[in-house]
Amino acid sequence: MEALILVDIQRDFLPGGALAVNDGDTVVPVANTLQPYFDLIVATQDYHPADHLSFAANHSEKQPGDLVQLKGLKQVLWPVHCVQGATGAQFADNLSMDRVAKIFPKGTDPEIDSYSGFFDNGHLKATGLGDYLKEKGVDKVVVMGLATDYCVKFTALDAKQLGFTTVVIGDGTRAVNLQPDDFDKAIAEMKAAGIQILSSEEFVAKQKEKASRS
Repeated sequence: MEALILVDIQRDFLPGGALAVNDGDTVVPVANTLQPYFDLIVATQDYHPADHLSFAANHSEKQPGDLVQLKGLKQVLWPVHCVQGATGAQFADNLSMDRVAKIFPKGTDPEIDSYSGFFDNGHLKATGLGDYLKEKGVDKVVVMGLATDYCVKFTALDAKQLGFTTVVIGDGTRAVNLQPDDFDKAIAEMKAAGIQILSSEEFVAKQKEKASRS
């Protein structure tokens, strides 16, 4: 069984948001186009407490983009974003959510960030997504959303590590690009891990071909 994982398609990551990803809104129509091809769809949601230590505002004399250590891990400091209960944490207005079976919040522990939809950055706690997918009989996941170089990449890498056949929809994701080549590096890292990168058009064509054979 295949599942679609929609990663952090939230207001704060869209143009005008607190941590806007360039062209982040372009992933929304891709997500809506792909949903009819899946029996199971889940979404991850960045959902930080206001005192989260990944926020530069919670460190004296630090700016977004600075590096600190959180629980022994290197941590990029970010603008305040996706705060629990705030509008920025809400999903994109035009994202179809009616077929999303379950939402998995992440980044809820103020002392450690959580890029992956499966675990926090130290792999200390699981979100429950992996167990949920296995209970549903999922063996293949298709990952898309925001952002390529952080939450999409780490979600996809963890999915692969957990034994799921993993596909990332290239045009269904956009990068933060703190460095200009971060998108390309993330794609290369995922490919090296055995993750397949497909365009949405390629994915749909494969699904239609599969349906015509059955």
